[in-house]
Amino acid sequence: MNGWDPAASALLLLLPQTGRGPKRGGIFALWLTVRVAQDLLLDPPPAERAHRRRVLALERRLSSLTMPPPLRRALATAVSQLREARADTAAQVLSQLVAPARETGGPEAGDAVALAARLARQGR
Repeated sequence: MNGWDPAASALLLLLPQTGRGPKRGGIFALWLTVRVAQDLLLDPPPAERAHRRRVLALERRLSSLTMPPPLRRALATAVSQLREARADTAAQVLSQLVAPARETGGPEAGDAVALAARLARQGR
């Protein structure tokens, strides 16, 4: 996936509209996680070692962000699932993030993650 993916772009567009605080940190965390999950859909997929490093970097970055507790728990689960470098894992992770994204980031954030999940299920 590239930086112009519609789901990732939608999350990026929400950042300047969101005031500082946990909600903004949560949207940024969602964007980071969506990008790592979408990379599993690349053809060819990233090398296993590169993917492990990316997941580790994601985990470190998420630990320093302030975000609502429900989203923090959902992202912790997502990171643990992303350690398996499989394309079907990406679709599952993104699908599980839709509800927490909608609850903590608002309907637009939920819709963006739902779009990412739908595209992942289609194999894009």
